[in-house]
Amino acid sequence: MMYSSLRKLLMLALLVFALQACWQPHEVRLVIFHAGSLSYPLREMAREFENDYPHIKVVSEAAGSVHTIRKVTDLKRNADIIASADYQLINKMLIPDYAAFNLLFATNGMVLAFTDKAAFANEIDTVNWIQILQREGVKKGASDPHADPCGYRTRLLLLLAEKYYGQKELIPAILSGPDYYERPKETDLLALLETQTIDYIFIYESVAVQHGLRYLKLPDSINLSNPHLDQWYAGVSVNIRGSRPNETIVMPGESITYGITLLDEAPNRQAADMFLEWLLNPEKGGLVIERSGQGAVFPAEAYGYNELPWNLKKFSKNKTIH
Repeated sequence: MMYSSLRKLLMLALLVFALQACWQPHEVRLVIFHAGSLSYPLREMAREFENDYPHIKVVSEAAGSVHTIRKVTDLKRNADIIASADYQLINKMLIPDYAAFNLLFATNGMVLAFTDKAAFANEIDTVNWIQILQREGVKKGASDPHADPCGYRTRLLLLLAEKYYGQKELIPAILSGPDYYERPKETDLLALLETQTIDYIFIYESVAVQHGLRYLKLPDSINLSNPHLDQWYAGVSVNIRGSRPNETIVMPGESITYGITLLDEAPNRQAADMFLEWLLNPEKGGLVIERSGQGAVFPAEAYGYNELPWNLKKFSKNKTIH
């Protein structure tokens, strides 16, 4: 009799365990390819999002935004979401063949970052920075313009500085020679700065804030942070390599705005929709963006607004392609 009761209890326990296993949601891997400057905020978002949705595991991979997009267009790698430091790259390289919409969700600005041990750290200011960067032995760095928006934005900044300060040929004067260092993405330069291999780097303000760096906040007329100056910024442009051989993409000056999209062939579309809704929510992802030293765009401006999933439209507004 006792054996029969124990057997029934064991069978009941096994049944409960089996039912719980069936009800437990299967873990989903949400893959995000993103700009290097989004590493910190996306890491924070992933942690908080996974607390809200424990069955979704966010897997993120950083690179310069151009290389990030080429992982899909050239290497044919699978991902769910692409986040670019320049929304224009999504419009030019992913829409309409790989994605249907583009959400403009965050802003930033360019700064000149350094540490206390940089050459002339206690002397540099918004008046003399151009002269200091050209002094012999002063080492400076920027990212590759063909791989990373921060790289071509550095060139745009210097072209604007030529007009603003009435100087010429600042790009070859500052971004060349034995004292100039170039890396694939802007965050690759941080180790060189922290080990005192270089003195100054052109980088996003948010990255400087996140890493506790000293930085020179340059005038709005050249730092690409002010959307009210877009007409002025548009007076300069740089060319970068396109996706196809011998193709050139013209990148005009414009205030820094990040874009994010859901790929048409996303393996986990539902999870991606949920993450994008969470990111666009000003009480969720918006707070993380602001804490990370960037500006959150709310409501997000959407290219391809009519193609948005219904749950994203409440956090977005239409933006006409020009």
